[in-house]
Amino acid sequence: MQYEVDLAIRAEDVLEELPPQGRQEVMETIAAVLVRPREWPEPGGWQAAVVFRPRPWVSFTAFLGGIEVIDVGWAG
Repeated sequence: MQYEVDLAIRAEDVLEELPPQGRQEVMETIAAVLVRPREWPEPGGWQAAVVFRPRPWVSFTAFLGGIEVIDVGWAG
């Protein structure tokens, strides 16, 4: 199944400020979240989830058919 990803303005701004390695790690984290829909918060609510990896993290919420990335970060 194909899922959709929306980036909040805050997430887009952070991605633009990251070095190439940081952008790649954050995008890999988003991809890892996207392929695990069973771990998403309940679609349509106010719940969000945060996924941490060694350096990047992604905060997101879900809607039917995809996720909205609220914020991202990278400790590099």
